[in-house]
Amino acid sequence: MNIINQDAIADIHWEMSWESAKALHSEHYRAHRVNFWRDCMPEELNNSLYGKAAGDVVEVDLEPGVVVSAHDVRNTFNVKPVQFNRRFKSDRNIEPRMGRFYPKGILKGIDGILPQNIQPFRCVGIQNNHLMVDFNHPLAKKKTHLKGVVKDVRDNTVDHGGNCNDWMELISNGPGMQARWKKKPTDFFSGHPFKRENESPDQNFYQQPRWIHHIDENAIKVIKVIYDQFLKNDMQVLDLMSSWTSHIPDNLNLKRLIGLGLNSEELEKNIHLTDRMVYDLNQNPTLLLETESFDAAICSLSVEYLIHPFEVFKEIARVLKSGTRFIITFSNRWFPPKVTGIWKELHDFERMGLVLEYFLQSGMYKDMQTYSMRGLPRPRHDKYFSEKRWSDPVFAVWGTRK
Repeated sequence: MNIINQDAIADIHWEMSWESAKALHSEHYRAHRVNFWRDCMPEELNNSLYGKAAGDVVEVDLEPGVVVSAHDVRNTFNVKPVQFNRRFKSDRNIEPRMGRFYPKGILKGIDGILPQNIQPFRCVGIQNNHLMVDFNHPLAKKKTHLKGVVKDVRDNTVDHGGNCNDWMELISNGPGMQARWKKKPTDFFSGHPFKRENESPDQNFYQQPRWIHHIDENAIKVIKVIYDQFLKNDMQVLDLMSSWTSHIPDNLNLKRLIGLGLNSEELEKNIHLTDRMVYDLNQNPTLLLETESFDAAICSLSVEYLIHPFEVFKEIARVLKSGTRFIITFSNRWFPPKVTGIWKELHDFERMGLVLEYFLQSGMYKDMQTYSMRGLPRPRHDKYFSEKRWSDPVFAVWGTRK
């Protein structure tokens, strides 16, 4: 049996959990070829992994300043409004919004910051004569719990040279952006956030069935695992914005699964559905369903198309029984003509924050949680394997009906 030592290579599934004022968060990252000779990780974590073999688990609690740089008050400062380059993107104006993230290169006249710098910072204050920006990592003040599951260990058969991976930097690249800044709601909704390239009726756009998977096979498995946590036999479940597949576990025996979608042929092909309704939520967000009649609701890979999310989330709360969950899953792929403008503007992890705001602003949910999975390999038989080595990321947000 191979064990981890200085000359080992390992594959490790990392899970970093942390807490914000409004939600619990779980970030998953599959690290391939962790090289214990040259790669970087906290000493406490590195030492706890030595001697471990495939299947072993290590867990450590890490204080603020270990996973990411410690919070520095000097990294929060004022800039003049003219230093914010609203023409940073050639196709549109960019307005600074409270709580939103932007690439550092959008700021002019900051020592050491070039226009090519895409590292995100947060806008945390807007006044007539200045903007307040925060260059600290959003996890800088957070305690984190890190769990590592050793998936494989093998001898390092190559020289000790090569690139050095900082695994904490990779794991923390994005997490934290989904949380509010100092409990203040993020301004996602000024302007026209739900405007789309194609404003024609959605039923016209989805008139022809699309027999395609929008994410790769391994990403689909992740979504099934998420739903498997909450969906149990004999439940009555609502599948919102459904299509020809529902991404639920294959061995699940639901009492009822109602699919609301826009294409009748796709819905008819979905073998999991017991009931089907062709229904356009963007035309009428009011659900023609009984109050407190469902044990769970799911929405797979579609929340980015909602133009009346506040009304829809309230309606889902109405039809859910108290104590049951609404679970949203999505990735980073969509139909460009129909996705909302705000969705395209945001970082992947900010999108979880947007969905959290849908839950929070309804006032009808509690126990919010977010989930992310990155770094899984893409199946070799996948048609995009030659272009994309890694599986599509999966993000999820869920809340419990009060």
